[in-house]
Amino acid sequence: MSETLNADRVTRLCDFLRQSPTPWHATVSMAERLEHAGFQRLEETANWQLMPGQRYYVTRNDSSLIAFQLPAGPLSELRMIGAHTDSPGLHLKPNATQHAAGWLQLGVQVYGGALLAPWFDRDLGLAGRVHIRHGDGQLESVLLNVNRPVAMIPSLAIHLDRDVNAGRSINPQTEMAPVLLQSDTAKLQDLLASWLEEEHGLRAVDVVDFELGFYDVQPPSLVGVNQELLASARLDNLLSCFVGLEALLACDGQQGALLVANDHEEVGSASACGAQGPFLGDVLKRLNAQVGGASEESLIQLIQSSLMISCDNAHGLHPNFRDKHDEQHGPALNAGPVIKINASQRYATNSVTGGLFRDICREAGVPVQSFVTRSDMGCGSTIGPITATEVGVPTIDVGLPQWAMHSVRETAGTHDVEHLACALVGFLNRARLS
Repeated sequence: MSETLNADRVTRLCDFLRQSPTPWHATVSMAERLEHAGFQRLEETANWQLMPGQRYYVTRNDSSLIAFQLPAGPLSELRMIGAHTDSPGLHLKPNATQHAAGWLQLGVQVYGGALLAPWFDRDLGLAGRVHIRHGDGQLESVLLNVNRPVAMIPSLAIHLDRDVNAGRSINPQTEMAPVLLQSDTAKLQDLLASWLEEEHGLRAVDVVDFELGFYDVQPPSLVGVNQELLASARLDNLLSCFVGLEALLACDGQQGALLVANDHEEVGSASACGAQGPFLGDVLKRLNAQVGGASEESLIQLIQSSLMISCDNAHGLHPNFRDKHDEQHGPALNAGPVIKINASQRYATNSVTGGLFRDICREAGVPVQSFVTRSDMGCGSTIGPITATEVGVPTIDVGLPQWAMHSVRETAGTHDVEHLACALVGFLNRARLS
């Protein structure tokens, strides 16, 4: 198994995770790597002049990204990889300032299906997007990343709640406001002004609006005697964003290829930049208009000749909770990517797309696993079925197995990073999608 550990790739992954506390930061990080590799930035509000053999990328809402390479000849099919940039977390309310017992706290709302208990007693930073007004009245959007412990949600001592280990529920309205400053008068606006000056040198600006959230500032780490495990925040699903980007940058560039990283998957994908929105469809229409057949019929032909591999992490077999898995479908960490299957179409995989991915893994020398949830348990979903429904592209749902999904700190296998990267490079280089 040791031969599958690519130390350089894992180092790049850890750097990406550190630099990406929010979907906006993740998108910036991916865009910088794409530009360094020669991808040209496109603006959705401008006319596109696409050339065969060239590589481009475009963003929407600054939190979703689509990058693509065009073949030297006609565009008749695309090898697509899908992932999402968002993760569950604690986002600030608009009027977040509140005081209790002589402390400044900030009110939060839960984003997505977060595991709440692991957020207590963590060193929390704050990051996101802030909209400011300059003295001349001009509006500007800037990213903010307070990358140090400025807040904490302290637990209540067990002496004051003897039943806490008996499974007491957590109230996010009354029990999860982070503590920031010992003060009866301080306000969030004052802190934002200080942080904007510190990070961007901005003075005498008004904060008009913001989208900010807390995050655990503990950096990613390799865990285990032989460093078999990677522990980090936001592995779901920045791990897939990273591996998809690595594959796009490493492929031979001979085939039409596309990477889409959507925001808002954790809350249902129903947004202009989410998988249920028109972002991918808009890009495909423009590709078809310029380098495809330029007709509605050719657009349908392009989509139906393509394949989407939707990459979102899977539930790995937990050594302490083996009964939570079907006996025949408990994916092991470091044993390869997982094909996710659900008869009720919570995953988009069918035998055609699943068989093709198995063949891709065979050619790449990569082990592959299957996941089906227990028949007496509910099944989650991801962007795969949504993309297949909205766009119509044949789709398969895969992912790397992990533990503690939706926790503030998740765990995956270090060897699996290389497993999935090799499989996706093989997919993007594959001459035929059949």
